[in-house]
Amino acid sequence: MLFCKDDEDIVFSAVKNNGWSLKYASHKLQDDKDIVLEAIKENSLSLRYASIKLQGIKDIVFSAVKKNGCSLEYASHELQDDEDIVFSAVKNNGNSLEYASHKLQDNKVIVLEAVKNNGWSLDYASIKLKDDKDIVLEAIKKDSLSLRYASIKLKDDKEIVLEAVKNNIDSLEFASIELQNSLKLLY
Repeated sequence: MLFCKDDEDIVFSAVKNNGWSLKYASHKLQDDKDIVLEAIKENSLSLRYASIKLQGIKDIVFSAVKKNGCSLEYASHELQDDEDIVFSAVKNNGNSLEYASHKLQDNKVIVLEAVKNNGWSLDYASIKLKDDKDIVLEAIKKDSLSLRYASIKLKDDKEIVLEAVKNNIDSLEFASIELQNSLKLLY
């Protein structure tokens, strides 16, 4: 049965039906661009089983993150620091910001796109951007409970907290004690 792992036709057919089958392919075929692209087409997270070399090829990773942003986890460090790749990933799935480089977790354009897609992705933004009012407002517009990831300063910002509470009263628990006490009287 070992010979099947190295048979291009068998492996190609297997990954076409189930991208995860790439896991069982030989190292040689995990380094075959056509086979890896076919696996990604079926299940983009199968990038995980591609060779390290192919995890660093921009068009392969781009194919994966366009389909599922969380495929960014399996991209090379260089591509986790590529603005085009990361922007495409967070546009598809805001939580893929978790796998972006620290530099790009501090990129306002990328983080703004991530929180517009998923407010909870604020959790992966840099400390500086967790203190950016525009970013935090976008995050809480998407999901009020993402207030939990805002900076202490913004948890004490009445405009921010009112916006969050307007959409979900439960977000009040993430506001500063002072604002919790003053706003509880209103609700």
